[in-house]
Amino acid sequence: MTSFLLILLEQQQKFEFGLYEIAKSLTIPGWIVVFVLIFMSVYVIAIGIERWMTYNTAKQQSRIFAQKVAQALKNNNIEEAINISDKHKNSHLAMVVSSGLKEFQAHQGAEITSDELEASKRALQRAIAVKQAELKRGLSGLATVGSTAPFVGLFGTVVGIIGAFVSLAKTENAGIAVVGGAIAEALVATAFGIGVAVPAVWLFNYYTNKVANFSVEMENSASELIDYFIKQRAKQLKG
Repeated sequence: MTSFLLILLEQQQKFEFGLYEIAKSLTIPGWIVVFVLIFMSVYVIAIGIERWMTYNTAKQQSRIFAQKVAQALKNNNIEEAINISDKHKNSHLAMVVSSGLKEFQAHQGAEITSDELEASKRALQRAIAVKQAELKRGLSGLATVGSTAPFVGLFGTVVGIIGAFVSLAKTENAGIAVVGGAIAEALVATAFGIGVAVPAVWLFNYYTNKVANFSVEMENSASELIDYFIKQRAKQLKG
């Protein structure tokens, strides 16, 4: 029993679990897995920061824009409303409102027909679709990272286990010092893959919900703008 404990202690002293030791034990496929996961993690961080700044700016500008454009439309000043929209290009509402107002302005001076109202509706829907695509930029990449990173880590795990078995096959007196590095490589790859995937999935769900909220705001703005056009048409008919 004492001799067994001495052998185990000697093997543990030979193998130290640390980043440097794990790095030394990495094979070429293992390094490929690590670099791929590092690239994925950098992508997640970059998209996360960029989207947060974009959405935060859009939210702040939209608050200011909504108040100004509402006042301009209340005064029936279409030109001023368009100029306000052009000054708030980062606002998700400004692009939609600007498209509808420009379509409506093109028919000013003449009677607004139902066909022209439909044209304004289509212009608004096109603007919403374009803005939604801009707001979703990069989110598909987050979804891809979230779904594939665990499998990349699993590939590293499989490579590490294969290396462990190869070491066992080549060594007569197999012990933890022989297979420890390969097993560590396998476990680290799995943990790294999960560690990259979890933030990516979280950010994807969070930002998808943000885009959904922005879409509702754009749809509501488009609906209110159409109501404004209808009221203007009613005034023309009465006049």
